[in-house]
Amino acid sequence: MIEVSNFQEQVLEASKEKPVLVDFWAPWCGPCRQLGPILEKLDAEDDSFILAKVNTDEDQATALRYNIRSIPAVKLFVNGEVAGEFLGALPESQVRAWLKSVLPSEAKDLLQEALRLNREGDKQGAAEKLERVLELDPNNAEAMVGLASIVVFKDPQRAVQLASAAAKADPSKIQNARGIDVLVNLLQKRESIDELEDDPAKEPYVEALNKLGEGDLDGTLTALVESVRRNRHYNGEAARLACLALFNVLGPKASLTQKHQRALEMALF
Repeated sequence: MIEVSNFQEQVLEASKEKPVLVDFWAPWCGPCRQLGPILEKLDAEDDSFILAKVNTDEDQATALRYNIRSIPAVKLFVNGEVAGEFLGALPESQVRAWLKSVLPSEAKDLLQEALRLNREGDKQGAAEKLERVLELDPNNAEAMVGLASIVVFKDPQRAVQLASAAAKADPSKIQNARGIDVLVNLLQKRESIDELEDDPAKEPYVEALNKLGEGDLDGTLTALVESVRRNRHYNGEAARLACLALFNVLGPKASLTQKHQRALEMALF
């Protein structure tokens, strides 16, 4: 821990080598005295950042520069810029969670690279990096969901396990997990195509199942939308639900989601 006397040198310049966690505080501030020991404890446990303290009474210019209107105020500086911040005396568990979310790490860099490769269609490259992310951070829900969406066609059982673990680690991933479950069920239904009722919607629905088995998601969604257009209620609205599952797995910003979501809306209405 350092008491800051030269903000430019000790924080901005230093953060280009290692993240600097700045605690803006004052001796008269009760909540500051509650938060301070928590930050110092985390600093003693983790050498991936530097803890720096700025007394706002003594350095009002820096406090004004960073718009410090109430204290304690905590900001994480990375490469000379604020990478994250919070106000008030949070409990230790919340400070730990916040710090984990904002500190740079190899796992985070790999995850971003994996997501980029996946968007560009390099599934193999993305999968390799996601596997490495999970070696470094076994509870990374984003990596688990991403890997599940890639391996679901080759290893459905593992995809379900990954998606389920992701939902437990992060409840916001429940929809992704449900989407994986729907895809796996669809893949299994390819074996019972002959049991489907005859209907104008059957042909494109069967085509969608075949395309799904081939890993052709564009073709799958095209056929599913056509099945919905012919009869949205066919087979318990299976085609519509399959579209929604795929959108959840792909994500709202994926090009295939944006391409076929509007087509599905037009087919429905």
